[in-house]
Amino acid sequence: MVEPFIDFQHVTFKYNAQSEPTLHDVSFQIYPGEKVLIAGASGSGKTTLLRLLNGLIPQAYQGDVEGELKINGKNILNQSLFDLSLQAGTVLQDSDAQFVGMTVAEDIAFALENDNQPIKAIKEKVVKWATRFGLKTRLNLAPQSLSGGQKQRTAMAGVLVDEGKLLLFDEPLASLDPAAGADAMSVIDELQQERNMTVIVIEHRIEEVLRANVDRVIVVANGKIIANDNPTAIIQAGILSENGLDEPLYVQLLRRAGAPVDTLPNVANIEQVDASAYKQQIQAIAEPVQSLVRNGKQLIVNNLTFSYDHQEPLFKDLSTTIHEGEILGIVGKNGSGKTTLSHLLTGFLKPSSGDIQLNGRSLLGNSIKERADHIGYVLQNPNHMITKSVVFDEVASGLRLRKIDEEEVNERVRKILQLVDLDGMRNWPISALSFGQKKRLTIAAVLVLKPEILILDEPTAGQDATHTSQLLSFLKNINASNHTTIIIITHDMHLLANFVQRAVVIVDGQILADTTPAELLANEKLVEAASLRTTSIYRLAQRLDIAHPEELNAAIRK
Repeated sequence: MVEPFIDFQHVTFKYNAQSEPTLHDVSFQIYPGEKVLIAGASGSGKTTLLRLLNGLIPQAYQGDVEGELKINGKNILNQSLFDLSLQAGTVLQDSDAQFVGMTVAEDIAFALENDNQPIKAIKEKVVKWATRFGLKTRLNLAPQSLSGGQKQRTAMAGVLVDEGKLLLFDEPLASLDPAAGADAMSVIDELQQERNMTVIVIEHRIEEVLRANVDRVIVVANGKIIANDNPTAIIQAGILSENGLDEPLYVQLLRRAGAPVDTLPNVANIEQVDASAYKQQIQAIAEPVQSLVRNGKQLIVNNLTFSYDHQEPLFKDLSTTIHEGEILGIVGKNGSGKTTLSHLLTGFLKPSSGDIQLNGRSLLGNSIKERADHIGYVLQNPNHMITKSVVFDEVASGLRLRKIDEEEVNERVRKILQLVDLDGMRNWPISALSFGQKKRLTIAAVLVLKPEILILDEPTAGQDATHTSQLLSFLKNINASNHTTIIIITHDMHLLANFVQRAVVIVDGQILADTTPAELLANEKLVEAASLRTTSIYRLAQRLDIAHPEELNAAIRK
């Protein structure tokens, strides 16, 4: 009989800083060679499980542990971090917290150097893994200078190069574009099959993980395991949506069409599920793609040219117009210039030529603070924005800087914290927040200033479906009531399909398309150029021979 590689029996854990346990009587087993997805809403206890598996609890995070925790037959708590690191490699959600090398090459090589491998072998393996993750041309760059997606791929390469038997991934897709995410999951799948490795993935982008032939899904809620079964059984039972998680888009479409998802065989696999009997019902809910309705011109980018350190220009004569009150999505592959454009709009970077006008007036002479009174910007990495140690003070800092009366400060801060589900943590130290909670905190700190234009860089990365839905409802409200223009830089296919009104595709510093999300996500050539992926709805329409899949994409928005 095969012994479990990981064995948790009646595990309860309470952090020293908290009065109540984070995990309650958790029991599960994972066997050698399995690929398991651990899913749950923010704060459900997923990351705590990961910390117990890799030894960060109790080495870095102290608390009280009850129950039995074994890896490869040995008690986890009796092993050192070094001993555990030889068995388990971890890719953290926050890549910046993982880097140890001065360059990408050094970071990938770190584990090999610790193993005292020959220099020649180290160089060969570094090049091999850098190539596999599209980093070969960036080996001499500092990891901190990379885009969010490139950082994530560097961290993954640094872990996979060591060829351990257990791989732990905490939100590995959070900063990757859909194509890069699909490639990453394919690499993980291939490695698991080649080497019979055990793989555990914690991820909110469930649809993409399911494509990697996951054996089991463990669903965590309120510190307890509420489901532990194969993906089809989990989807049939409707457990994901009941616990703040997104079902795959094609499953949402099948449910909307009235198909009996609870009994459909292979419903977790878009390539295997047989929905042919429900083709007419699916066609009946198709929605015509609405034409873009554009109000007055608000922000005009005119012939913008920009390059880093006198290199080849990233942007050359870039022009576009953003209209008052619209919800615009900017999409494109990692490193294509999306974040650079936002930095130019907000004044963090200056163009070498061209102009940026807001309401007919040039912004080029305005400081970052002056622009911030009109254009709010939420960075992709919340750690780059936070300046205070307490949650309330972080959100209040912008108001206090503008000499707002303290009574009004308290009222506005409490209101915005309630909207992002952080009011109960308003007196918490920010260091105690999860990455997803920090993300919501930085969004709150900008929204409290009531900007005319709000730019959000990957706002849903690391957020579960419940918090994403709450955030989007709030954004929709301020867009409708205040006519706030919202610009979202995103890789999130669900966000594009369900929320964004207009999509601008940027590839290698050039605008490749300006269209509706429904039309974009049904255009294979555009999707490939932008390193996105056609939606699973598009794939279902292909399999059922349904014309105009963009109308099914549009149906999801209702």
